[in-house]
Amino acid sequence: MFTSIAIIGRPNVGKSSLFNKLTKSRDAVVSDFPGLTKDRNYGFIKLKNRDTLLVDTGGIANKKETIKEAISQQAWLAVEESSLIILLLDSSEDLNKEDLDIIYKLRKLNKDFITVINKIDKKSNSSIYDDLAKNGILEFIKISAEHSKNLNILKSHLESKVPNVSVELPEGKKVAILGRPNAGKSTFINQIINEDRLIVSDIAGTTIDAISVPFEFNNHKFIFIDTAGIRKGYKYNHKIEYFSYVRAIHAIEQSDIVIFICDATDGLVDQDLKILNMIIDNGKPVLFVFNKIDLLKKEELIEIYKTKKMQSEFMSNLVTLEISAIKKIGFNKVFNMTNKLIDLSQKKFSTSNLNNLLRKFISMSAPPAVGGRQLKFKHVHFGGTCPTTLIIHSNQDKKIPNNYKKYLENSFRSSLGLLSIQLRLIFRKADNPYDNKTNKLTERQIKKRQRLIKHNKKVKK
Repeated sequence: MFTSIAIIGRPNVGKSSLFNKLTKSRDAVVSDFPGLTKDRNYGFIKLKNRDTLLVDTGGIANKKETIKEAISQQAWLAVEESSLIILLLDSSEDLNKEDLDIIYKLRKLNKDFITVINKIDKKSNSSIYDDLAKNGILEFIKISAEHSKNLNILKSHLESKVPNVSVELPEGKKVAILGRPNAGKSTFINQIINEDRLIVSDIAGTTIDAISVPFEFNNHKFIFIDTAGIRKGYKYNHKIEYFSYVRAIHAIEQSDIVIFICDATDGLVDQDLKILNMIIDNGKPVLFVFNKIDLLKKEELIEIYKTKKMQSEFMSNLVTLEISAIKKIGFNKVFNMTNKLIDLSQKKFSTSNLNNLLRKFISMSAPPAVGGRQLKFKHVHFGGTCPTTLIIHSNQDKKIPNNYKKYLENSFRSSLGLLSIQLRLIFRKADNPYDNKTNKLTERQIKKRQRLIKHNKKVKK
């Protein structure tokens, strides 16, 4: 079980603004146009030194339009699954029927909620505080999400209210197992630990929650996190599927590596690529594994590798292995590669080595000119892991052509052996050492400069 907090309220009270401020992101689109948020957005907020899931919802309205009802339904699904609710109200307006309906329903569901009044920076003659008192709400927090006012007070209150339900995982390398439903994830773990720890069924989607399984292999301790299969259209489906997807995201956050299991009998499909993109966006290394190869002939497997999806640059950057979970084929390769990729993803590269490589790449393909100025790369240094981050200093940071960025990324990836490891290059404009120098010309130099200017003018005439 994990903690989640949902932000709810009627349209245009500032839910997405608050979500962005608390998660320190721009994931939720913010606009003066009401009802812009249609789906639930999710992000993480740091509370009690751990990540807590925060869910942004669409505005709850009483209108009978199909889209409005669907948005409200999605919001109430988030409420049901969350441990704590932030009820957001607009201080510049009186409580209306939509606000009251939300309050009554929260009480009916017996959900613990915090009343937060937003937009206190706006001047108004609203009687919202009297309205709240009449409805038995005497405690609330006043904020301005747009101007970050009193957000620290809100965070402190959330920390005091949030349930302490996180489960400490045992020691070991944490490996999340992801894939579509019925790809064989639970079978894979059961065969490793030689017991029916996880339910296995021909019915896709049997696993709902993320389950942690400690295990030791060749004197290495692992914790495998089995997750629910992520279906197509998970955002719009039943709440169980949506929150199974959220739990999978949480598993990625906790893991050192993700093993992505693909059903070889289906081949690589669009939904697999979407899930892989989601893992890569989180910066974690990913090992791609074809399962159920015992059900395919050698020629059929060769044909799968010849498909456009498998031949793409995206897949060429991933290590691919083949297994049969049911027959325990290929397990040694999986564990050996898992160890190797975890170590590589946590490796720090020396500045001297990186700069030698940068000079080599520049000599092989000279940087182009941008706006009449030659691109000059000064130096590069290591910036962090998961993803492996390299910071490159140059005389330009925003106008570097994408094809040259890609060339540098591919060159570093190849030279450092970062197959299946996420690599991010950050370009920064190098400081000009002469920016703060104020060298004043002498009287003699000024006169000489003036004579040269006069001379040049005469020559031009």
